Amino acid sequence: MDFDRHRAEIVAQTELLAAAIERADLTAPVPSCPGWNVGQLTRHLGGGQRWSADVVRTRATEPPPDDFFRDLSPYADEDPMVVGPWLTVGALALSEALGEAGPDAAMWTPLPDGTPRFWARRFAHETVVHRADAVLALGQEFVLAPEVAVDAVDEWMELGALPVMLEIKPEQRELLGPGRTIHLHATDVDDAEWVVDLTGEVIRWRRAHEKAAVAVRGPLVELLLVLYGRRSVGSGTVEVLGDGELLDFFLKRVAFG
Repeated sequence: MDFDRHRAEIVAQTELLAAAIERADLTAPVPSCPGWNVGQLTRHLGGGQRWSADVVRTRATEPPPDDFFRDLSPYADEDPMVVGPWLTVGALALSEALGEAGPDAAMWTPLPDGTPRFWARRFAHETVVHRADAVLALGQEFVLAPEVAVDAVDEWMELGALPVMLEIKPEQRELLGPGRTIHLHATDVDDAEWVVDLTGEVIRWRRAHEKAAVAVRGPLVELLLVLYGRRSVGSGTVEVLGDGELLDFFLKRVAFG
């Protein structure tokens, strides 16, 4: 997926979320985000999108304060008819700011040498995952286009394997060791397989079909939800073959989002 597709997905995924909450009880708790209800989750996402839009619009050179969307206590009893349009406005503002900046403008990101490409992709998939949080909490089905799900897994792999992550989270070094490999295989989409290689001095990954110490097989969307901790390995939606303890250890150590 390219820059413009990521921009489009920010809006499309937000519109799907707004439709999902239109007649819903937003006080429903979100099990995958303990302590939040659906209304608070949507305010967090919309606040993050607006914060990112400000970063892009101002070509920020350092991170601006983000406290305004982390205290969610004022949003415990939200009205879906208010929150839905508010979400859509914020997503459009972020997409437009990204379009005006273009993919290669210099600006602050959490990673070195940042550009709007980072924000477009990150918030496309941030929106995807928080839409999953909301619709699953509301008892609805979570459906995602295969190409979006594949790109979301790729991004998760890329961010998790950055060498700087071993500096930010030194505990991840405990993952590294001989024979430690993980294979993820989507059973419903062609050419959607990943290998995580923990045998070297850093975490590496590649798209491949290879024998590994542990294999995880299941529908593509379920693999994505497992990686993001939105679905437990023991939920029955995926099949684990081999060293399940290695998989559990890996998922705990690389969790983010």
